[in-house]
Amino acid sequence: MGARERLIDELRAHALILGEVVLTSGRTAQYYVDAKRATLRPAGFQALGELVARQADEWGATAVGGLTMGADPVACAALAGGFGGKAFFVRKEAKQHGLQRRIEGPPLAADERCCIVEDVVTTGGSTLQAIAAVREAGLQIVGVLSVLDRLAGGAERIAGAAGGAPYVALATIDDVHPERDDR
Repeated sequence: MGARERLIDELRAHALILGEVVLTSGRTAQYYVDAKRATLRPAGFQALGELVARQADEWGATAVGGLTMGADPVACAALAGGFGGKAFFVRKEAKQHGLQRRIEGPPLAADERCCIVEDVVTTGGSTLQAIAAVREAGLQIVGVLSVLDRLAGGAERIAGAAGGAPYVALATIDDVHPERDDR
């Protein structure tokens, strides 16, 4: 079994929660995918790391990161999976003390080639915030990657904001919950 199939199996077994929930977007859904429940387990983390490192390398990325919480396990998995670049986290707002940075991690040089990562994409709002922060810092975006896309319009919004950089979802809700009612 390949890394993608292992990741999907882990998402099905540990991340899919059935029942009514309110999503970050404010929408109500009859299921929820908490990807961290799968990606913060050894099998899920290993599969994720392999996939993200491979994709980031394919795009020629030198740094991997995104909005904190959703992107944190994904960026760290890339490093564990053999990605030779840097990982970073984007805060929603610049920190008001210390170095007062919005982008945390090793300093990113002006020529960094960033791969923006996210765990679950619904409308793409968190990913758009990360893209805006990275662009504001003057950095290049070479691609955007999510662990799972709920197929709710986020991909289109991300593609528009990413300035021509490709968007890849390692899995979609069709892979993890194909029998859902909203198909």
